[in-house]
Amino acid sequence: MKLKHIYYTVFLLLIGLVFTGINCTFVKNPGLKAQRVDKLPVIDPDYTNTVIPPNIAPLNFRVDEPGRQYYVKIYSLSGDTIHIMGKMNRIIIPRNEWKELLTTNKGQNYFVDIFVKEERGQWLQYKTISNKIAPEEIDSHLAYRLINPAFRYWKKMGIYQRDLESYKETPILLNRMTDGNCMNCHNFCMNSADKMIFHMRAGKGSGMMLYHDGELVKVNTATDFSRAGAYPAWHPNGKVLALSSNTLKMYYHSIGESRDVIDFKADLIIYLIESNMVTTNPNIADPEYVETFPCWSPDGKYLYFCRAPKLENYFFTRNDGQEDLAYDKILFDLMRIGYDSKSGTWGELETVISSENSGFSVALPRVSPDNRYVMFTISRYGSFPIYHSFSDIYILDLAAGEYRKLGSNSESTDSFHSWSKNGRWYVFSSKRKDEVCARPYFSYFDESGRDYKPFILPQKDPVFYETFFKTYNVPELFMGPFKVRPQEMVKVAYNQKATLNASLDPDVKVKQRNEPETSIYQSAQR
Repeated sequence: MKLKHIYYTVFLLLIGLVFTGINCTFVKNPGLKAQRVDKLPVIDPDYTNTVIPPNIAPLNFRVDEPGRQYYVKIYSLSGDTIHIMGKMNRIIIPRNEWKELLTTNKGQNYFVDIFVKEERGQWLQYKTISNKIAPEEIDSHLAYRLINPAFRYWKKMGIYQRDLESYKETPILLNRMTDGNCMNCHNFCMNSADKMIFHMRAGKGSGMMLYHDGELVKVNTATDFSRAGAYPAWHPNGKVLALSSNTLKMYYHSIGESRDVIDFKADLIIYLIESNMVTTNPNIADPEYVETFPCWSPDGKYLYFCRAPKLENYFFTRNDGQEDLAYDKILFDLMRIGYDSKSGTWGELETVISSENSGFSVALPRVSPDNRYVMFTISRYGSFPIYHSFSDIYILDLAAGEYRKLGSNSESTDSFHSWSKNGRWYVFSSKRKDEVCARPYFSYFDESGRDYKPFILPQKDPVFYETFFKTYNVPELFMGPFKVRPQEMVKVAYNQKATLNASLDPDVKVKQRNEPETSIYQSAQR
């Protein structure tokens, strides 16, 4: 390459850095004489007074304090100090230096000193930000569905995986490759990328995509007993799946949050992978109840789920003589039932949390890996808390039989959650940033059951979330990456001859599938 070409290439790179706002310079301590300010600096995202994993990507941020130059110093007990100086307020932390700082100081605090140069030339030094580096790592990857928050614009979506140790995001599958169909319910067995499922809805590729023991297959779990399964849960033995079979209907309010979803009908089914068979039990598929959101305990001895009386119990006659549905009275209990995976036999059905006693509706139970806690979402009614502004995450201590609200909640919607493999971290969806888009937040959960201030998924550009208007749906932590190529998934999805049609357990009694009339609820007022 000629010398002038080299100069030209360097020039273009420098221009690119300027236009992306990454104009920070990594310098040695400049020894500034600064006036101290008795307050913490305002930074966005709010990475202050929290606990972070030792393997997380750099927490880049923007300094929201006016000035014409910025100097940031990041340091801990051991190792080198990171010095960053620039004219713009976007602080981009060098990845290698950050990684060295975190891995060298596990279990210690790290500190951030922020200096801002005023227009008149005076440097200001704000109070030191302090965060703790946890001893335990978080799972290396996060899976989620990216979807437009506006319900009329759901045609473009994809399931993605993000490397949490960097900013690398890759698609697991995009629906532009599958005729624009819906895809959802991705789930991993014990946080492992070796066993994973998700569902494709509508179109020729419909079915449950099952990756198991190095093989990818498509399964049709619909039988004469029920329609195809939805919300999934892997038994820890990796051979059994619990699925809900739901009839979900979206309807709209004229006041407040316009969207809502009602589970008109739902049962739980069990899919036995080795025999390609669907079975169930009267206690988890009772026609008098709506059963949904299955979750196995880590020892495989219990199946947790949510249950409410059937919809007919909530009909009433209005003053004008018309029949209506008291949708805001539908409350789900938290249930569990014993299970022996070797014999396939079931134990006694138990009510873990009664909605009659608690006054709220339970959704999305997730048992901690050490089998000590159940994390769940509560809302005022129903089973779709993502659309409810009053939606919080609670924790149940199984030994004490007591539950409480987690400190990571906000005044906005806080919903879908999942545990890390070691049980020291959990991720959840929150709309706290703008009340519209759900984004993933992480919180440390220590051995005593205490949770800490959450932090948002870090991005390379600190202002990323100001212009990215998509919802992160169903965040799932797992030890990745997931290595099946999207093209291979499409190939399997559209190979109708290779689709496995599940058989129905001959001991399961087939029931009549009478779908309820739904037209009068499509514009129900709130």
